[in-house]
Amino acid sequence: MKLRKFTVLSLAATMAMGMFTGCASTQTAQTGNVETANQTQTADKKEEPKAQENVTLKVSTWDLAANPGITSSVKAFEEQNPNIKVEIIDIASADYTQKLSVMLNGGSELDAFWIKDADTTKSLFDKGQIADLKAYIEKDSIDLEAYNGLANNFTMPSGEIVGLPARTDYYVLYYNKDIFDAAGVSYPSNDMTWEEFEETAKKITTGEGADKKYGALIHTWQACVANWGVQDGKHTIMDTDYTFLKPYYEMVLRMQNDDKTIMDYATLKTGNIHYSSPFLTGNVGMMPMGSWFMTTIISKIQAGESSVNWGVATLPHANDVEAGYTVGSATPLVMNAATDKQDATWEFIKFMTGEECAKLYAEAGAIPGRSNQEALQAIANLEGMPEGVLEALAVKNISFDRPMADKVAEVNGMMGEEHSMIMLGEASVDEGLATMAERSKEIQGK
Repeated sequence: MKLRKFTVLSLAATMAMGMFTGCASTQTAQTGNVETANQTQTADKKEEPKAQENVTLKVSTWDLAANPGITSSVKAFEEQNPNIKVEIIDIASADYTQKLSVMLNGGSELDAFWIKDADTTKSLFDKGQIADLKAYIEKDSIDLEAYNGLANNFTMPSGEIVGLPARTDYYVLYYNKDIFDAAGVSYPSNDMTWEEFEETAKKITTGEGADKKYGALIHTWQACVANWGVQDGKHTIMDTDYTFLKPYYEMVLRMQNDDKTIMDYATLKTGNIHYSSPFLTGNVGMMPMGSWFMTTIISKIQAGESSVNWGVATLPHANDVEAGYTVGSATPLVMNAATDKQDATWEFIKFMTGEECAKLYAEAGAIPGRSNQEALQAIANLEGMPEGVLEALAVKNISFDRPMADKVAEVNGMMGEEHSMIMLGEASVDEGLATMAERSKEIQGK
């Protein structure tokens, strides 16, 4: 297949990944106030414009220029729906979540919006700002299984379906082929365990000082340790017993303090070193990071800013976890509960999260929420993608790093604080995890 020439902008790492949400709430029903608010909104809806009338939808997103898949998909939607125009409200990534909240609280005329931090979805629904799509989904017989389990994360405990996944990102293992070749070590497989990851890092670490090539890089985010603990889908960061994270903290501390196969946390933190820099300059052999980084690597190479000879493998897994399990996120597209253009808005959401749009997203280098072999093949065919990327991306399960639950943002922030204490040696692993548990219980009121 002829490769497509494309130009991509470096995607912000805060996407995720940000971006990562699952459905782990223990709430069993919405409050009476929310139900009343939703009923009142439904009763006050204006009459839906007739199909032949022109309709303009206002939809918000962030950093549109860095997401060409959205632009091409909106164009295709308008071509197929000539009576519906889409006005995109583009907001800077760093300001998006806050500005969206202000807009919705102020009675914005938004009809639909992408949610950047998917763990905020539940709170927006609880405030009556997101519409239930279940009736539309059932009417049009939308197959939720086509989203590979991602759609389940946007089903409320009381049964409402509040959004559909437009795109997804998940963790993979990046590696430097030149470093492996120089050490005479085989490239990582798609069935690598975390034990093998640790041992391989020892084999490919070489040099000293400024000439040192590290076997791996573990970024400073607490997610780059905690994620490996929730990878099995049995735990979440909302647990109040964090002993399941102990093996991963012990592994990373061995690599940092004993084997010296990764850059130490303090150096990365005080130097404000972004994960992309050591990898793009060819100084690390392996790095677990989100799939969004693939297009960044390609764009840097195309711009002459990097010459890294890279590859991608599936994220390593624990011995008791099946190969192909990873941790990731989904970016949902939702309907504003206050819109008076529900039918037209649903048509937009259905298209943007549908099969045709999935192909358009993939052609722009993004993994669609409705991911399938065809979409992954389109990504693998992009110019600059390394050999084997198709197999690496064909994962079996995506666990969310931040589940859709009350207080998840507060718990995530708390874990970041305790993570620093452990990595800096100011608290032992046992002490740090015990403090995490105590603070998590306080935050969650348990």
